[in-house]
Amino acid sequence: MKAIVYSQNLPATDPQSLYDAELPTPTPGEHDLLVAVKAVSVNPVDTKIRRNADTQGQQRVLGWDAAGVVVAVGSAVTAFKAGDEVWYAGAIDKPGSNSEFQLVDQRIVSHKPQSLSFTEAAALPLTAITAWELLFDRFELNEQNTKGKSLLVIGAAGGVGSVLLQLAKQKTQLKLIATASRPETTEWVKSLGADLVLDHKKPMAAQLKELDQPEVDYVISLTHTAQHFSDILELIKPQGKLALIDDPEPIDIRPMKRKSLSLHWELMFTRSLFQTEDMIAQQQLLQQVAAMVDAGLLKTTLNSDFGKINAENLRKAHQILESQQTIGKLVLTGF
Repeated sequence: MKAIVYSQNLPATDPQSLYDAELPTPTPGEHDLLVAVKAVSVNPVDTKIRRNADTQGQQRVLGWDAAGVVVAVGSAVTAFKAGDEVWYAGAIDKPGSNSEFQLVDQRIVSHKPQSLSFTEAAALPLTAITAWELLFDRFELNEQNTKGKSLLVIGAAGGVGSVLLQLAKQKTQLKLIATASRPETTEWVKSLGADLVLDHKKPMAAQLKELDQPEVDYVISLTHTAQHFSDILELIKPQGKLALIDDPEPIDIRPMKRKSLSLHWELMFTRSLFQTEDMIAQQQLLQQVAAMVDAGLLKTTLNSDFGKINAENLRKAHQILESQQTIGKLVLTGF
């Protein structure tokens, strides 16, 4: 099968950082689906692993977002059959989606939204899982316990933020405060449900005061947490909650004690990595997200289609993502 692989840690501008290869088509295990990949999207985790993870000279396949068609199933699979259209984010300890065929555990897969194309669908799974788990698993938010409360989302125009704003608008009563630093990103987050927009390149606590806004109950930091940490401590309410997904430089969390703040770290691969008892929760939440999409309550966060799934286009997508200037998601379609 065709695949895009990496075997050494190189800049995305180097032709050998990601290159085309032929690999054996895998055979499904007991709980696996074999999926013919139709579209993939690119996430920051792809670029981080390409730059940093030692392959020990082996060819490794990246990619943790896909939409495709089931072509074969394992002996214990009951929820899917050949011909089903599915979407998923996969597992970080397994070969990724940048290949013609991919094995994925049925417990982290759901049927894709019927109203979306494969390209549109591939933009959503990883970010939707991350956003859902942040809001509803880490913070345990719902429509009842969020009345009169506020959430600040730092770096809201990216992939996770673009889904998170929509989910929070639909399933909570939170006042949504997003950050963006350019006119186009400001308009993007407003279109997704942000009630207020701050510029994260300026002191955010001061901007809230200028807008006569009280301290916020919840903060979700999606990027540059270390850079914003002192600002977050100032603007968050006593007994507030902070969640993050990035890998910041070491930060001293001791100042959080004064306000009795709680810290939550989200990695959407945890359930599959540790085969947790509730691993199927990712299938279930993807089903709910698909239903919301088909009901017109959520929209795809696709922003750019980079064309065919090949090494050249994938390297370009990695370069754009590493510029940290992206809005929404970058997707590639078809081999």
